[in-house]
Amino acid sequence: MTAADPIRRCSLSGDRAARANLIRLVLGPDGRVHADVRAKAPGRGAWVGVTRGEMETAMAKGKLKGALARAFKTGDFAVPADLPASIADALEKVVLDRLGLESRAGTIVVGGERIEKAARGGKLHLLLHASDAGADGTRKLDQAWRVGRDEEGGGARGLVIPLARAILSVALGRENVVHIGLTDPGAARRLGEALDRWQHFIGPQSESAPCETASQGASALADGDDNRAETSDATTDEEIGQIADGISGAKPGPIIDDTAIADTTI
Repeated sequence: MTAADPIRRCSLSGDRAARANLIRLVLGPDGRVHADVRAKAPGRGAWVGVTRGEMETAMAKGKLKGALARAFKTGDFAVPADLPASIADALEKVVLDRLGLESRAGTIVVGGERIEKAARGGKLHLLLHASDAGADGTRKLDQAWRVGRDEEGGGARGLVIPLARAILSVALGRENVVHIGLTDPGAARRLGEALDRWQHFIGPQSESAPCETASQGASALADGDDNRAETSDATTDEEIGQIADGISGAKPGPIIDDTAIADTTI
């Protein structure tokens, strides 16, 4: 967040925060509320900064519709029951899209040996671990990152994100992506913001806790194609294909006709 970031007020809690940390909801031409997580859809919007659980509670008590009615200046709309789920899915897609963009821009390092070298050299600005990463490999890279940051006695460690290696592999177009390092500070900030917003909304997940699975030994730190040698914990080509099919075949969200919404964006 910078001083130039626009500040918005959460329609539910009343708290104020940078727009980048909030989620915009917009009233579509179909009379339903839609998530506009990229804040690009035209029309009058409302901003929320609550968690998924808080939103679901507010929906059950009718508080969300009341708050949105004040923001939209009308009560003639419907709040879909799957709105929280659609927001979570959209925020996850933002993270995956950002990973793909940064990978194509060359700001991402994958492969245990490459990440360890960059970490020890003080070149990493963000370290991520898949939710199913092995504990030994995770600890080794965390230690390398602390060495590079001159924090060997500290508690700094990479972030275990609620995405399995198969999903990360599809997002980056590579095989068996278990750990990810970002070497550019701007890229780390952009991805960090997307992750923060998504994880704040979905709340604590069992997958995001530090992984304590069986040791993968040296295979957890294999570099590039060497990761294919992992056996019991490796993601097979078939599994990656199934996930890729699931992502590409996902049911699309509602289409908002931009021309049918008022041209005032707030």
